[in-house]
Amino acid sequence: MFGSSRNSSSNGSSNNNNNIPRPQFMQSEPRFSTTEAYTDDDYAMRSSSAASPMSPYYYDPGRLSGEGSPMMMSPWNQTTNSPFSKPQWSQHEDTPPQNSLIGSLVREEGHIYSLAASGDLLYTGSDSKNIRVWKNLQEYCGFKSNSGLVKAIIISGQKIFTGHQDGKIRVWKVSLKNPSVHKRAGTLPTLKDIFKSSIKPSNYVEVRKHRTALWIKHSDAVSCLSLSPDKTYLYSASWDRTVKVWRIADSKCLESITSHEDAVNAVVCGNDGIVFSGSADGTVKVWRREPRGKATKHVMVKQLLKQECAVTALAIDSTGSMVYCGASDGLVNFWERDKQFEHGGVLKGHKLAVLCLASAGNLVFSGSADKTICVWKRDGVIHTCMSVLTGHDGPVKCLAVEQDRESDARGDQRWILYSGSLDKSVKVWSVSESMQVQHRMTSMTSEGDSIPSESDSSYSSSRPSLNKRN
Repeated sequence: MFGSSRNSSSNGSSNNNNNIPRPQFMQSEPRFSTTEAYTDDDYAMRSSSAASPMSPYYYDPGRLSGEGSPMMMSPWNQTTNSPFSKPQWSQHEDTPPQNSLIGSLVREEGHIYSLAASGDLLYTGSDSKNIRVWKNLQEYCGFKSNSGLVKAIIISGQKIFTGHQDGKIRVWKVSLKNPSVHKRAGTLPTLKDIFKSSIKPSNYVEVRKHRTALWIKHSDAVSCLSLSPDKTYLYSASWDRTVKVWRIADSKCLESITSHEDAVNAVVCGNDGIVFSGSADGTVKVWRREPRGKATKHVMVKQLLKQECAVTALAIDSTGSMVYCGASDGLVNFWERDKQFEHGGVLKGHKLAVLCLASAGNLVFSGSADKTICVWKRDGVIHTCMSVLTGHDGPVKCLAVEQDRESDARGDQRWILYSGSLDKSVKVWSVSESMQVQHRMTSMTSEGDSIPSESDSSYSSSRPSLNKRN
């Protein structure tokens, strides 16, 4: 299934980097604030215990156990190796145990910022502007954008949508004659729509002081993409503080939602026209899509959260009954849809900012700047941290999950989890829903809440009080 096994070249690449000049760092993390630009050292300071106790991003080592900030040791330097160098595949287990690392995909061409999985295909996006396609964990093909690192990837049938640092959404189509060929099909918005809109002065809005732009265009990085369940609408979140709604059938921008007071880091679609957005302004908002003739109108239903820490990631569970929010303080809040989005609790498992979330079956995965991935199993509102996946040498930036179809035939529900990191690698994990708690243990109170054991710091607290909530 995995082809031949190759040795990893991570040690060799780090030695080569010592002789390469370090370029200026490009801001591409989930935006904590649009009022100032941060270097990698600034980001580490805001995310670690070295930050000021008065900062909203201050990490109190007394709250969670663990070592100091691993961000200070992260290999941030950019390599200049050829993008045509051979990828590295390192296989770790022929027969993986209940929860284990299967292998690593390494291509020395940039930090991994986005992932998308569909069947046996995996798409990876990096700051090299390349989108690589892997099939059965072997490099299959690739294609490249002209500019803008790849911050988001969404697959919709034979179309692939990519969101970029330069504010553009690019559309690619898979060739029917040769599935390994991906052709550029256009950009959102289309040139035709830009030309039509530019004629009317009313289509221009102020995006910065003394600067205007067409409302159908993003004026800053596209941070996230989400597809409606019926695959009719595409939602794009941006650091320009807006969420834009696109009709996939004709590539029209139907609406621009001025949703937040700061950069929008995450957007995710639920059922029945419900959309969630999370921002660096510390809020999570719920929107409802209402048809207006051929257009749409999104109305804010509720604000779930208001805090000083930036919201960096959102996810919805497989049933659509829970929505999860990761933040720069390392916490994951969640809400229950069946109870009018009543706050369900907080997952405490990370020392640094939560950068990505994903869900599958009864499992929830959270990736963090502390280089780890927490695997949570949900039982009602109680979430137990089944294990902590370690192995990355840099912040875990993105996650993607696919069902392990081979395990279904054996009657063992398993998932293939892909994790992309700023260490320039993608790791592949095998995770079982029936696995026993490996690293984390919880005990039950008479009220049914999960509380941490004396030796642990990862647990789900059911409906605690939040000092920074509205």
